[in-house]
Order: sequence, then structure tokens, then C-alpha cells
Amino acid sequence: MMLRTVPPSLQRAVRRTGVRPTRRLLLVSVARQRMSLLERDNGVPLMGRFPAYVWRNLFRISTSRFGVGQVLNSKQTPLGLHRIARKIGGGDPVGTIFRARQPVGLVWQGDLGADATILHRILWLEGLEPGWNRGGDVDTFRRYIYLHGYGDELTLGRPQSCGCIHVAATELIRLHDLLPVGTLVWVE
Repeated sequence: MMLRTVPPSLQRAVRRTGVRPTRRLLLVSVARQRMSLLERDNGVPLMGRFPAYVWRNLFRISTSRFGVGQVLNSKQTPLGLHRIARKIGGGDPVGTIFRARQPVGLVWQGDLGADATILHRILWLEGLEPGWNRGGDVDTFRRYIYLHGYGDELTLGRPQSCGCIHVAATELIRLHDLLPVGTLVWVE
């Protein structure tokens, strides 16, 4: 197990917003197109006033092909401190196709030509930083920004989405089952 301190910018955002660090954290790196799952290590004393975390997993992801940005309708991936606000799709078959967060009654069978833009599960994000990713025309939740599956997993590792964060099916399902609503997600 590798002990990991969280980025100072995340620590500042947590203090600024007054939220408590969660047992697990997702750290999304837009630059590296990677996401790390960290888990609090209760056996290690606090590092400053922030808990120590142990690195658990690293996932290839895809963020927006339009870059990063906060504004509504920009199709960009929003930065900053978020949390999982809602989990959608638990119990649905792998490959379930969603539109407007509802299963459409079809299961994707691997056809790259199919309309398989939101698949498997949805972890809907809510911004926690007022004026940056919460409220007004920068509100991550109102922008419908999710972690979700995507039909062409060959695009993972490079920007491909329209603002959301694409995750491979097996990893997404595991995260959906493991992470409770409220889990913090840091996007940098």
C-alpha cells in the first residue's frame, strides 16, 4: 500500500467549503486522463488536519474533448471539488443504455455504431464550490456532469467526452457498488 497525501489545493477547497473528508476520495487528473481511488488510512495519524490516504486503484478515463471549464453548455469538464450526489443504475444489467438518466429498455451489445453514449451506471456529480462549480451558470449538477460508461472504451486515456468523465464498465460498476452518495471527487 502506498500512502498518499492529497493535493494541497484539494485540502484548501475542503477547508473553504467546510465539508468533511470522506472515507474514500476520487482524484481525477484531466492532464493524465487518469482517476485514482484513495481510501483513508485510519492507522496513520493526521497529516496536519487532513487525514492520510492510501492509494487503492488507478483507472484510465476520458474527460471532455472540449477541454476544461465551468460554464453551462460549454461541453467542458468542470474542475474543483465535487461529490457524488446521486447513483443511477444499480441492479440494471451491464450495458444498460440511459437517456435523461432513465434506462431506455435496451442493453448495449458492444456495437461501436450503436448510440451508446451513457451506459452501465451513472454517478452524478454536484459541485461544492459556490461561484466556481455550484450555482448559477457554473453548476455541475445542473450541467448533468457524470462519471459513466461509454460504448467505445478504446477512447479511454484521451479526451473524448462532452464534459462527463468516461470510465470502463468493470471499474464503473465496482465504483458504483463501493462508493456511497456524498463521496468527494476532486477534478484537476
